[in-house]
Amino acid sequence: MASTISVNSPADFHVHLRQGSLAALVTPHVKMGGFDLAYVMPNLKPPITTTAQAIEYKQELEKIDSSVEYLMTLYLSPDLTPDEIRKAKKAGVCGVKSYPRGVTTNSDGGIESYETYYPIFEVMEEVEMVLNLHGENTHVLNAEPKFLPHLLKLHATFPKLRIVLEHATTRAAVEAVKSCGPTVACTITAHHLALTVDDWAGQSWNFCKPVAKYPDDRSALREVILEGHPRFFLGSDSAPHLPHTKSTSTPMQGCAAGIYTSPILLPLVAHLLESFGALDKLEGFVSSFGRAFYRQAVTSDHPSKVVLRRPSAGSSLVDNKYALGEDSVVPFWAGREIGWEIATA
Repeated sequence: MASTISVNSPADFHVHLRQGSLAALVTPHVKMGGFDLAYVMPNLKPPITTTAQAIEYKQELEKIDSSVEYLMTLYLSPDLTPDEIRKAKKAGVCGVKSYPRGVTTNSDGGIESYETYYPIFEVMEEVEMVLNLHGENTHVLNAEPKFLPHLLKLHATFPKLRIVLEHATTRAAVEAVKSCGPTVACTITAHHLALTVDDWAGQSWNFCKPVAKYPDDRSALREVILEGHPRFFLGSDSAPHLPHTKSTSTPMQGCAAGIYTSPILLPLVAHLLESFGALDKLEGFVSSFGRAFYRQAVTSDHPSKVVLRRPSAGSSLVDNKYALGEDSVVPFWAGREIGWEIATA
């Protein structure tokens, strides 16, 4: 077995970096986890709905850690206009994120009908911005399959519009994306490669939206990575929450939905891929496939290689928490052993 792996310019194409003091804590963890590009989600309070807000948010993140390239997104809402899409494209905003109403964190202002936004999608297709879909509808265990007809209809209506179905969790989603043309891609998280429904039932720290599904669904995610399919790549959906919101619920309020993987992301992905015989697919999955779809090629004047090594004792323990000031976050697999660590970045 190889004792080291070199990965060229890892890129996380779906990450939540929050705002304020929590952003100050978690933003440096992108680099800590081995990544130099982050595709940043817009579901803040209030959500990022204008170009000016996206630029301001990017500047705030760069003040925290300027070593990472942040690709910004807008939140699909009734206030978004075709003119704003053109303005955003010129300013370097890369995509628009669609949240069905009420399905996940800060999605109360999400959409109910895609047809309303067809004028927006027409301009996005024209200027080559990406539409990112949180693909859920109705109840948690069948929410993704119930959503897939929307994906297929959008692709049929706008065949040149680049669409990413985010954080797939089911075999049905994998098959739907495969059936589409080259303008439709799909992100897969690290935690969905590890978890099934039994891991989050009664365990709030493994609860996220979309929820992990059945063993056969997890197998489908692993199989498409083993296949080396170029339209399936990493989007961590790393989503930090303060511990008291993750660990507790009340009769009126459930625990927070989200799993935090940023600080351990590249070693975790390597560990998981190795567990099902896909370690040789690591660079494609965490770098080249996503970069190709988003047209974020690594330039010769900005090469970035991250070296992973096996820990000297055979494995290392994931930290139990990360803290800054009064804020703290607990990572996925806290206290568990992991078979890789970052040697250089």
